[in-house]
Amino acid sequence: MLTRKQSELLRFIHERLKETGIAPSFDQMKDALDLRSKSGIHRLIIALEERGFIRRLPNRARALEVLKMPEASIPAQAQRSQKFTPSVIEGTLGRHRPAVEDEAASAVNVPVMGRIAAGTPISALQTRSHTIALPPEFLSAGDHYALEVRGDSMIEAGIFDQDTVIIRRQDTADSGDIIVALIDDEEATLKRLRRRGVSIALEAANPAYETRIFGPNRVQIQGKLVSLLRRY
Repeated sequence: MLTRKQSELLRFIHERLKETGIAPSFDQMKDALDLRSKSGIHRLIIALEERGFIRRLPNRARALEVLKMPEASIPAQAQRSQKFTPSVIEGTLGRHRPAVEDEAASAVNVPVMGRIAAGTPISALQTRSHTIALPPEFLSAGDHYALEVRGDSMIEAGIFDQDTVIIRRQDTADSGDIIVALIDDEEATLKRLRRRGVSIALEAANPAYETRIFGPNRVQIQGKLVSLLRRY
């Protein structure tokens, strides 16, 4: 079930892709939905992506793909032609909703290791402060930890100040991955990794911040972003 704004944005993106083959810009989306700032568009896109309606294509600007539309958007004739499957009669509804006790039992405790800068680098990672319980779907294979984001340099990647990012521990990453980078063994930051020959570029997702370039021995990869939590 989508909210009205989510539905409006999905239809707008779908129509622009049909007309031009190119996804609208964030400014065009903001104006079409009469929103005051692009941060609202970021939140709507994240919600649509989490619900499986759109997908962002990596390493391409303004690259969005509509994967499906809400059932209400399907023409009536097409809806009549679809075969009806009485899932309630078959009893599938209950099987797809696990009990609260089962969900709690399957939760994974992830340590929160302090704060990470999405902006000017701050002090290196602190020791564990507390843990949060996450459903397994938020995690990938391997060991994980969480960090509280401070700063706005990654807002165009959908990462905002006071978000909590979930990081998989690893010391390698591909160009284009969002990573926790430790600079000169002293300062940690959350940035997108770009490899430029033997050099490493740490790229912000906010035009107000410059890309910083370092020699390979100055940057250690501490992990890769796998999911994100946000409280409203």
